[in-house]
Formats: sequence, structure tokens, C-alpha cells
Amino acid sequence: MRFRHPDGSTVHLAYCTNVHPAETLEGVLAQLRDHCEPVRKRLGRDRIGIGLWLAKDAARALVTDPAALRGLRTELDRRGLEVVTLNGFPYEGFGAEEVKYRVYKPDWTDPERLAHTTDLARLLAALLPDDVTEGTISTLPLAWRTPFDAVRAEAARTALTTLAQRLDALDELTGRSIRIGLEPEPGCTVETTSDAIAPITAVGNDRIGVCVDTCHLATSFEDPKTALDALTDAGIPVVKSQLSAALHAEHPHRPDVREALAAFDEPRFLHQTRALTSGGLRSADDLGEALSGHALPDTSPWRAHFHVPLHADPAAPLTSTLPVLQDALTRLVGGTVPLTRHLEVETYTWQALPPALRPRGRSQLAEGIAAELTLARDLLTDLGLKELP
Repeated sequence: MRFRHPDGSTVHLAYCTNVHPAETLEGVLAQLRDHCEPVRKRLGRDRIGIGLWLAKDAARALVTDPAALRGLRTELDRRGLEVVTLNGFPYEGFGAEEVKYRVYKPDWTDPERLAHTTDLARLLAALLPDDVTEGTISTLPLAWRTPFDAVRAEAARTALTTLAQRLDALDELTGRSIRIGLEPEPGCTVETTSDAIAPITAVGNDRIGVCVDTCHLATSFEDPKTALDALTDAGIPVVKSQLSAALHAEHPHRPDVREALAAFDEPRFLHQTRALTSGGLRSADDLGEALSGHALPDTSPWRAHFHVPLHADPAAPLTSTLPVLQDALTRLVGGTVPLTRHLEVETYTWQALPPALRPRGRSQLAEGIAAELTLARDLLTDLGLKELP
């Protein structure tokens, strides 16, 4: 979906296909047929954007077979889908029964992360619509926090510098500008937007910036305006933003609240949980750890890294951090000039919701994703953007 910003530029809205995990090219093509096109039809649009997730096997198949890449481009066009952004964070196995810490491997100290992201950039340059010259890719925020000493930090910086040089060369060759956004996430080396400033500044190339995930922003209790202003002041580009909402518990000491939270403690994904206290942020690596131990005080609100559907607040006594998303979006695209032009709804946890809340079949999932995109569209038009055909 495209929108005209009051400054005349085009802002793109997509939804991320990591909600339909597939490891192979055949699986990706099935996603387009079984999920993405039905979402488009429910929205009544001739064209919608998707933030494509290409696992390493699918990406490698496309890189090594030009005919397959042309076939994917043709299939996107045929189904009324366009791609201006990729999710390059998960490498493989995102549909496994247990993902947890595995999603952070390989990290930016491993040459395979550089090789995979280079592949993604080349693919995105070929997949961009004919009238679009800028693409973006979100990626791992360097590494999980441990171990990450000075040697590993330098290895990651070197890899990102090499990537930026390759992106410069790709632009010269194709006329397509691809930028990469480190995606701050609780528990990682780059946990917050402020953590991103130093390593990105060290690379010193505006091809490398930040992907602001509003669920992660909220989980760390970051104030959107403060965080985004700090990035702007430091000259760090927001290359894309993922529109997502975290789980919020105002009174975690109450038995009914803890019972409600426990329903979201599932075995597949890591749900980092945070509490903001007068002494600072307190952390637990997973929701189950927070509920079962003493990692977090229960005298102040908790937020958990669980991407809940944007259009449907959890049942009381829980809520979502949708207001944080709204505040962030106002700062991102509500000004005279947008801070980013690539927005991506990323609720990948539909099938990890408590059983009673999970969609029953493809049709319900498509309806839910369409409802999220409708909410995002309404937020954008309320900010003065005009939806384009």
C-alpha cells in the first residue's frame, strides 16, 4: 500500500511474511498464493506491499538461479504484490517448534550473516517495482548480548563496513539504493535505539541505519519522541519501522494478571520481559522466567516482547502498547518530512497466541492481517497522508 506524504514523497506500508514461515522457494511461492493474495483481496486493493522474509535456502536458490528470480518477480506482479523491504533478521528455522535464542544465529561476527545479507540486498534490487529505486532490509542488532567482547565487536563493525561498501557498488551497478537497518531488540547487544548510535556511527556510512520496531521500543519502555529525536540528532537514519505492539500488564502482582500473562508463555519464541522501576529497567529473558522467579519486581508495570495483533487488544486485565506505536508513527511520518518511508506491520505470533485467540485456518488469518493493515492505514490517513491507488 502506498501513501502520499504532505511533502510529496511516497510512504510504503507492507506486512511481513515471516508470519507464514517457509524455508524454500517453493514455500515462498505458496505463501504468495495461499496468504498474501487473499489478504490483498480482503482489502479490496489492486496492489499491496509485503515485507518478504527469505530464509537462507530460499535466498540461495534465487541467487543461483536467475530464471527462478525472474519467476518470483513475475509471480509477485501477477498476484498484485510488491516488495520494497525484506526482513533479514531470521536466518532459518523461524517456523520451528522452538525458535527462542536460535533466531540470533548467525550473528554479525559470523561471515555467513554478511554473505546472507549481501544475497538479500542483491535480490531486493531485482525485486523492487520498476518505479521504485530504494529498498530496505532489517537485520539482527549485531548479536545476542553474551558473549560480545571487543574482538567480536570489531568483527561485527568490519562486516557492516564491508556490507556498506557492497551496497555502494550495488547502487552504482543497478541504480537501486539498498539500506540496512539494525533492529534493536531487548536482550541483544543493541537493545535500545540509543545502543545503536555508537556502532552505526563507527561504520560511518548512511547505508547502515536503524529499523525501529515499536514492540521492542515499548518493551524497553523507550519514549518514542526521545528515542527518535536522539537518532536524528546523531545523524542515524531510520531506514524502516516495523509496526508492532507489545503485551502490557499494569498490575503484575495481581493473581488474575499473572494468570492472564501465563497464557502467553509459550515454547516457540523468546518473550523478553521488562519492568521499569525507580532504579531503572529490570530484565528477564523470557516471560516464564519473569512469572516463576524473582527477576522482576511486581510493584511496577511489566511489558513482554510478544507481538500482539494491532487491531485487537488482549482481554482485560492485559492491554497492548498500541499507544506507543501511535506516538512513534506520529514522529516518524507526522512531521513536515518523514523520518522513514518504509513501514511494515510485523505480527508474526498469530499462531503463538493463546489457543482461543489463534486464527482457525487461512481465512481467519487473512482477515486478521487485513484488519491490522486497515488500522495502520487509518492511522496514516489521520496523520494527513493520502492513500494512493
